[in-house]
Amino acid sequence: MHERERHHIIVSAVQDRPVATVSELCSLTGASEATIRRDIATLHMDNKLRRVRGGAESIHPPQFVGLAGRPFSVNQTINSSQKQAIAQAAVDLCEDGDPIIINGGTTTFQMVHPLASKRMQVFTNSFPIAEHLLHHSKNTVMLSGGTIYREQNIILSPFDNDVTRNFYARRMFMGAKGVGPIGVMEGDPLIIQAEQKLIDQADELVLLVDSQKFEERSSLVLCPLSRVNTVITDEGITDRARTMLDNAGVTLVVAKSGATQQQDSAVDG
Repeated sequence: MHERERHHIIVSAVQDRPVATVSELCSLTGASEATIRRDIATLHMDNKLRRVRGGAESIHPPQFVGLAGRPFSVNQTINSSQKQAIAQAAVDLCEDGDPIIINGGTTTFQMVHPLASKRMQVFTNSFPIAEHLLHHSKNTVMLSGGTIYREQNIILSPFDNDVTRNFYARRMFMGAKGVGPIGVMEGDPLIIQAEQKLIDQADELVLLVDSQKFEERSSLVLCPLSRVNTVITDEGITDRARTMLDNAGVTLVVAKSGATQQQDSAVDG
């Protein structure tokens, strides 16, 4: 990862939390602690953040406390080619006329591009997904009601009597913070509450996660693996994760990224 890209990720990461630790920034960028500490020092000198013990903080922290987890802008930069391939495989499951739910997230957002040629009924709690489909497709789009959380670009409502209860879906497509034997995990109670309402409105639940999510954990469990019908992931999935999904009766779809497909074509040729 280039220095400019690392700096963008670091500055974005410190916007939505009191302090972004060195270890968190290493995980986000894949860089060493020494590199991150140099980056923080540089950005501190450039007055783009404030260096603190063990990490960095924003010079102008937000007054509104958002949801737990990384901002949408940061997540977009991580595993982008894998996310595009996963999203394409998800849209391949859809047919014109299908009513579907697309939960907010950077992997599910990638579905908007292949969905441009479809004509479907799409319910979403993602403002950018809805906006893109309205401008670049002929899909019918419905938005959930509630508060817009700017960092994650999603709309969530704590109330039971919202429009969510009035939409039936053939499938729901969603991401996750982590996936393990105990189930699908998320990082914020409000996200859990909103997603559980959406899950109840769909016949099938399709999970879109890159292979790294099988190594990540959270203290909050959204649902057991037995509730998931299909998992779409990338080629980095381990044999252990494959076995876990197979034991839970979950259908696994492994999506090949564009780079891998080109390599396969070259070998076949």
